[in-house]
Amino acid sequence: MLGLEIELDAYLPGGAAPEPGRLRVLDIPLAAPCVAGRLDPANARHVLALLDRAIDGAVSAEFAAIVTAPVQKSVINDAGVPFTGHTEYLAERTRAAHPVMLLAAATLRVALATTHLPLRAVSDAITPALLDTTLRILHDDIRALWGITRPRIAVCGLNPHAGESGHLGREDAGIIAPAIERARAAGMLVDGPLPADTVFVPRALSNYDVVLAMYHDQGLPVLKHAGFGHAVNITLGLPIVRTSVDHGTALDLAGTGRADAGSLIAATQLASEFAARRAA
Repeated sequence: MLGLEIELDAYLPGGAAPEPGRLRVLDIPLAAPCVAGRLDPANARHVLALLDRAIDGAVSAEFAAIVTAPVQKSVINDAGVPFTGHTEYLAERTRAAHPVMLLAAATLRVALATTHLPLRAVSDAITPALLDTTLRILHDDIRALWGITRPRIAVCGLNPHAGESGHLGREDAGIIAPAIERARAAGMLVDGPLPADTVFVPRALSNYDVVLAMYHDQGLPVLKHAGFGHAVNITLGLPIVRTSVDHGTALDLAGTGRADAGSLIAATQLASEFAARRAA
């Protein structure tokens, strides 16, 4: 369709790396014919079959990493399959108790304490156990994947001005601050809770390797403003390496050859770096 000068070969486990100009493809047949840009619930389980094959290969070490393209959650749900996203699905299939979503654009890294929740549910979800586990995973995986010996972590407050000494909410002083103290006692370099409207100022960011935001739209708008199109989504807390793009499906661009592949290229490069570091 795109007129690229590339030869497609069938994937065979254990084979030599393909030469430039050749691409190995592991074919998993569709349930119904595909029309670019047109959603079809008949192929919803095909999408999950692709994920299952990738996960099985990564868990068995057949594959060094997984890089996922965007997925249209609605069409999977329309087929009667409960599905909230790649992150949750990967965690369930790999039996990872606590996945952590992190997006990275160059040196800016933003992790999320909660992910795909309605805003009214965020406060109840932020518990001591959630923060303790998230901070530990964040600390350990930043060390393992990026090779940063002592990562510096900035933790956002939940409320404006990090609660304004309790006048704008009790979560910051009552739940987030004690979790930070416990992390410090465990030897981590953690600051906060910090007002989210100033922690992303470049002068403040220069003091940290990663920012932990409390909810999806607290941290990701800043990250995507800074690096949309070349940012990478990384799932921490898994027994495998998984990266993904920072954008959605762009159905209007499907099959046109006009989609920007920058984020997919960055995700593939970063997955390769992570896999090499893990194997070293």
